[in-house]
Formats: sequence, structure tokens, C-alpha cells
Amino acid sequence: MSKGVFITGASSGIGKAVAFEMAKKGYRLALAARRKDVLRDIRDEIKRRHAPPAIVIRQLDVTDGEDVFAAFAEMAEALGGIDIVFANAGVGLGERVGRGDFEKIRQTMAVNLLGAMATMDAAAAYFLEKGEGHIVGVSSVAAFRGMPKSAAYCASKAGLAVYMEAMRAELFRKNIHITVLYPGFIDTPLNDMLPSRPFLIDAQKGARIIVGLIEKKVKSATVPVFPWNIVGRLLKILPTGVIARM
Repeated sequence: MSKGVFITGASSGIGKAVAFEMAKKGYRLALAARRKDVLRDIRDEIKRRHAPPAIVIRQLDVTDGEDVFAAFAEMAEALGGIDIVFANAGVGLGERVGRGDFEKIRQTMAVNLLGAMATMDAAAAYFLEKGEGHIVGVSSVAAFRGMPKSAAYCASKAGLAVYMEAMRAELFRKNIHITVLYPGFIDTPLNDMLPSRPFLIDAQKGARIIVGLIEKKVKSATVPVFPWNIVGRLLKILPTGVIARM
């Protein structure tokens, strides 16, 4: 039987591209996002292009923790079981420190960190009962260093990475794999307004890399691996004055 994958933030960007890539490879799909009308269109297009063994959709706002657990249970039953969770839902609102943008900061943390944690907690409970599973979280190269004009975004992605490290330790020897991914600039609506996007790759290439890393069950990796594995290390040691000019 093919593997079932649950994807949050599946209506656009990385989540949408990964859904198409996994459908092409024969996975069963459970797709969740806030915009159900968009999900319907994506479901229909995936069916036309790839005819996956099964595909179900559900409207979901990951900031509603109770509904995250309800959605997970409903979709696991509808899909006939889930093997992989791709916690991908995220926002980038361009919040700035001391500019009255705290509502943007709150929303960024609620979606990127708390929403992802709720998704992973639901997954962990399910996989502990099942006896196996794979939890994949989308952090960012922004987790490597706090950057100007995106403090909350960087904090949310760094917090997510640390949470997943703790999860890996807590679930050690429970047959639950944990993968933390750190994408660089992938061409999606999340970042297409930025004036500079170094080492940019398109969403389809990003999805192929991501699915390959998931299938290898890597513990962590940048996306693409090169050059961000090197750039990530450099970001940690650059002087603050250099970072401030970025």
C-alpha cells in the first residue's frame, strides 16, 4: 500500500509543489489549508495530472489548536492512515521592530511556531499509537541568524528547529523519524516581493529536493543543500554591522 502524507499549507508555495511531487510518486494525499476553494482546484488538478491512489482535503487554520487535532484524526481516517506529516503552513509578514507591527509579530508566531507545534503534537500522538511515523517540519535558513525586518519570522523558524530537536530526543527509539528542513529562497508568494533573493530556485525544483530528502529520512538539511549549507554557517559568524546592511 502506498504511503499517506498529511500536508499543511497545501494551497500555495512549497506545500502545493510538494503535494504535486508526492502525487506524481504515488503517495496518498491529505491536504489542509485555510482556503478550501483553492484546495478543491488543486485536488482536481492533481487528479487530472497524476491520479494518486487517494486524495482528501480539509479547510484548516493551524492557529486553532483544537481543530488541528480534529483535522488530523478526520483526515487519517479518510485517507486510510498517515505515514508522513509535512508541517509547512507559514507566513512572512515583513514585521519590523518598534514600528507598531506587533499584531504581525503575534500572527507570525501563532502560525509559524504554535501552528507547527500543534500539527507535530497531533502527529506525535498518532504515531506513538501507531508505532511508527515520520514528522517533517519546514524551518528556514532564516533560523540561522536574526535578520533585520524579519525578527519574528527568524525567531519563529529558529524556535521550530529547536522544538524539533527536543522532539527527536523525547521520541528517541520510538520509531518516529524527525526531519528539519531549512529552505533558502524558493520562488513562492511568501518571498516574491523581496528585492533580492540569492540562489533562488523554482518551487518545482524545491519540491523535488524536499521529497528526496524526506524519502532519505535525513535528520536535517538545507534546501538546496549547496550553497545554503555553507551560507548558513557564514551567517552565524558575520559581524552585526554586516547583517544590519542586509
